[in-house]
Amino acid sequence: MKKFFKIVLNTIPRPLLIRLSYVVRPILAFLLKGNNFTDPIDGKSFKSFLPYGYGKQRNNVLSPSTLSLERHRLLWLYLQNETDFFTSPKKVLHFAPEQAFYKRFRKMKNLDYTTTDLNSPLADVKADICNLPFKDNEFDIILCNHVLEHIPDDTKAMQELYRVIRPGGYGVFQIPQDLNREVTFEDNTITDKKQRAEIFGQYDHVRVYGRDYFDKLRTVGFKVEEVDYTSKLSASDVARFCLAKGEIIPVVRK
Repeated sequence: MKKFFKIVLNTIPRPLLIRLSYVVRPILAFLLKGNNFTDPIDGKSFKSFLPYGYGKQRNNVLSPSTLSLERHRLLWLYLQNETDFFTSPKKVLHFAPEQAFYKRFRKMKNLDYTTTDLNSPLADVKADICNLPFKDNEFDIILCNHVLEHIPDDTKAMQELYRVIRPGGYGVFQIPQDLNREVTFEDNTITDKKQRAEIFGQYDHVRVYGRDYFDKLRTVGFKVEEVDYTSKLSASDVARFCLAKGEIIPVVRK
């Protein structure tokens, strides 16, 4: 199954994958029903989760029901338990909206919710993150998760994110990050898709972020909190929800 998922991820364009997933997801959820692992986003439990990865595959990480990964489930728990995201009126901008969140956030009456992306079929506004069609200080919350690693000029993207978030607002800018790496790694000479997937984790990533990611956000003007939310959860919950122990949630404020 791992090989099959890897071939699918690396050959089928992402917009088409999103559409196909709506058909496949209910079937997978039915076949994998069980009690070993729980997706906190919808509360459903399974005997196992699915493998996932464009380069090196990770076992037991993709929820059959919401198609959430470790980072999505961790963010859901953080927003639910540590913020007023689900209760207070907020104007939210969500980049490259994830299926695990999209319909749920759209239905929330407290949110004035806008999605944006260049290619996603779930985007309300087709836009370049480096040249956003939004006013200064427009949004209370910005969710921009696993986007910046795709952007060649991530400094310009960060500056645009800073521009459109209001003073006092906050954002969550998760990225694939190697916390053992001090400095972010980029190499534009690597052009082979298979090699890029092996080195960068995905064929369309342009860098591997290191610990200096947080300081780069600070240089743009953000105040950055490096939240290790798994440290607040019990070991049994980390295992049951299939979270990545020690994963950092970058919470930024203006």
